[in-house]
Amino acid sequence: MAIEITTRAGVVGNESNLASLLAFAISELGLHPACELNVVLVDPTEMTELHITWMHEEGPTDVLSFPMDELRRDSHEEGVLGDIVLCPDVAQEQALDAGHSAEHELSILSIHGLLHLIGYDHANPKDEKIMFNLQEDLVSRWKT
Repeated sequence: MAIEITTRAGVVGNESNLASLLAFAISELGLHPACELNVVLVDPTEMTELHITWMHEEGPTDVLSFPMDELRRDSHEEGVLGDIVLCPDVAQEQALDAGHSAEHELSILSIHGLLHLIGYDHANPKDEKIMFNLQEDLVSRWKT
């Protein structure tokens, strides 16, 4: 499994924890162990640029996902999952609002991004509940 994490944000995160979490989730989701995944941590300025370019929305966001080979859960196919872009500064603000650590927020956002790469969405309440419950479940089981 190739998980590459690049930090371009001013704040350095715990890349080894993110890689461990994502490797766990990839396995739990029935994806091929040789899947490739890129994670990039960026500052709010770069995230704002990406958010405007790709989502046509102003301001920075917490996470963006860019799927490549459109792999799906339990597909067991090799391939490139794609890119997850995280903004630690936005995650820090959200963590304060949610009452948990920035590391926990980045964990949730990483899994959120991964789930988007494999076709999950939260456009309606039913899908949102499924996706959000799954991301919380994966993070909590990884931590134990």
